[in-house]
Formats: sequence, C-alpha cells, structure tokens
Amino acid sequence: MPGILERKLADGEFVVTAEIGPPKSADPGDFLKKARMVKGCADAYNVTDNQTATVRMSSLAGCVLCLSEGMEPIMQITCRDRNRLAIQSDVLGAAALGVRNVLCLSGDHQSFGNQPGAKNVYDIDSTQELMVLDRMRAKGELWGGERLAKAPDLFLGAAANPFGEPAEMHMIRLAKKIAAGARFIQTQAIFDVDLFERWLGHAEREGVTDGASVIAGIIPLKSYAAAKHIAEGVPGTFVPDRVLERMSSAADESAEGMRIAAETIEAVRGMAGVSGIHVMPIYWYSGVRPLLETTGLLG
Repeated sequence: MPGILERKLADGEFVVTAEIGPPKSADPGDFLKKARMVKGCADAYNVTDNQTATVRMSSLAGCVLCLSEGMEPIMQITCRDRNRLAIQSDVLGAAALGVRNVLCLSGDHQSFGNQPGAKNVYDIDSTQELMVLDRMRAKGELWGGERLAKAPDLFLGAAANPFGEPAEMHMIRLAKKIAAGARFIQTQAIFDVDLFERWLGHAEREGVTDGASVIAGIIPLKSYAAAKHIAEGVPGTFVPDRVLERMSSAADESAEGMRIAAETIEAVRGMAGVSGIHVMPIYWYSGVRPLLETTGLLG
C-alpha cells in the first residue's frame, strides 16, 4: 500500500516534506525534540545521513523514532559510507521496520566534516544505488541476482542541483537518476527563483523530469551569519548577492529570512512542474510551522 508521500504525489497534490538532522548523541530525546517541533507540518520527513560528513545518530534510527511518533520518514542513505552490501542490508532492515521512502545520495565529501581523515567508500554512486534498490523493489532480487524471500516496498528519490556547473552535465545526471528508478526529486535550496525556473523549464522541455515529481528545496534563513555560512560553506548551494544584502541590512534578520522563504515558496508553488516543497530548517525548527502558516501550506 502506498505511503502518504507516494499517494499524494500520484494524486497530484502539492506536498510538503521537511528535514530533521539527527544529533551527535545517542540520546533519542535530542532527535524527538526536533521531530515534535515539526510534527504535523509535513507529509513526510527526511532524516539526514551524517550530513556534511559529520558523525551523527544513524538515519535508520531517526526514521524508526519518526515512526514511533506517527510521522512518515524518508531515509537518506549515502554512498560515501557504505558499499553495495551495506546499502542493500540497511534498506532491507529499514523496510522490515516500516520505512518505505529512501533518498539516494552520494554524500558530502569527508573533508567537509568532523573526521576529514576518514576514507570514503563510493563502491557505487547514487545513480547505481537507485538501480540496485529499484531491482530489489521491482524484481525482488539482490544486485547479484539472488532472489529475495520478500521484496522491500520502496518509494525511491534522488537529489538535484539546479545551480550546478556544468549545467548540461547535471541535467544528464538527473535524467540518469530518473531512468534508474527515482520517482521524486528533492532539489538543493532555492534562493534564485529565476535561475530555478529556467532550469525547470529546460528539464520539462527536454522531458528529463518525466516520470518523477520535483520537490523544491527551501531554507528559511534565521540570520545574516547563517546566510553567509550557507553561501560560503554548504556545497551545491547558490545564494545571490541580493539575498545576502537583504539579510545584512534587515532590522530583524529572522523576519527578513522568513519573508524571503515565503516569497520563494509562493514563486515556486505557481510553477508548472513543481510538485511540492522540501523545507530544510538548518537548526531553525521553530520556524517551520510559522513559515507554512504564512504560506497557507500548514495542514
């Protein structure tokens, strides 16, 4: 039976997903505190997988905690930390525990994180990860061809960077991910609406996104310092100078960040080819509910 996210996308409803970052802790209360702040705000909740290559509670554990709260999780799983054995094993375990949605990612390079000397794995890339998991889902087979007694019930997604260069190469990669089995695409955070609209139009004209739903990434900026950090230190994110100027000159930085996010949501919501938004709070979990209330998307 399809989950909430898959069902709503199939029905053409505009969806909301939100991100929850697990803590650098073994205390489930740290995770649940954040989860409860955004509970009821979204249709499904991404649980990040050692984001920015920083050691945290596992995505699978966070997904199980989400399920305990009645929240539908999206398990992020990176190729940076696992070979194909571990990826298949983790997904079988997740499916057994009730996790259906899986977002396949390459993962930020370990040099960005708190253990830069760690060795990455990259036995397969995110496109191949989708191929592996889609074979498990559709054919009930492991990548080596062995039959599974029970196939996992999966709804697979991937990430896209509308601002990556070279643009044509990123478009080719996106097409390959969708061909490999991605049925929803969550984009990097959008701060330049015009650039995003041009990217989306190109993808639509070329038929790149046929068969997948595009969910636009949104980061509400809490401060000018946060905006500057994202612009300079978050891989794959483009923050235009005009946004930085608005944040730096604002009398109330958090209110201005909320306005920028609300304006972005209103703009992308009206674009053909956008099926929803993905809110990434970046530690501003208390801002998610007011943002969605402002834009009429809460509930």
